Amino acid sequence: MTVRDAATARTVAVQGSAARHLEFDLDDDYFAPQPTRSAELPDPEQLLRNLAHCVLESFAGARDLEQLARWVTDDVYRALSKRVVLAARARRVKGQQAQRPSFAIGRVHLHEPAEGVIEAVVMVHHRVRSRAVAIRLEGFDRRWRASAVSVL
Repeated sequence: MTVRDAATARTVAVQGSAARHLEFDLDDDYFAPQPTRSAELPDPEQLLRNLAHCVLESFAGARDLEQLARWVTDDVYRALSKRVVLAARARRVKGQQAQRPSFAIGRVHLHEPAEGVIEAVVMVHHRVRSRAVAIRLEGFDRRWRASAVSVL
């Protein structure tokens, strides 16, 4: 790749006096997220338990959603953010305060449909009912990232 090719692959736009925004060509294999095999990744069970716990605490207003940002993809973060806003709005309408929920994490059911991909269901038991948190993890850049999270 020549210097001219590199210059055409990225564009530089100056916003304001000091801010710079760089756009890289997403087809460039060097900068794209690198898939990782399951053997090179840590055991996903503890991450699944912690992720389910943190998601439910975020919905209850007891945890800031930004704490999950490094463990989820951008699409999942946006979807969770919408649910957190709706839950906060519902609490505000009812006049309730955010509280830390009390629940116990139950069994984790794992399935590996492809190399570097884990689909799991984490059972969460409240006093009144049990819920399931479905999570899809994908291995990128030598760590797990959640590409789908659904609370059932």
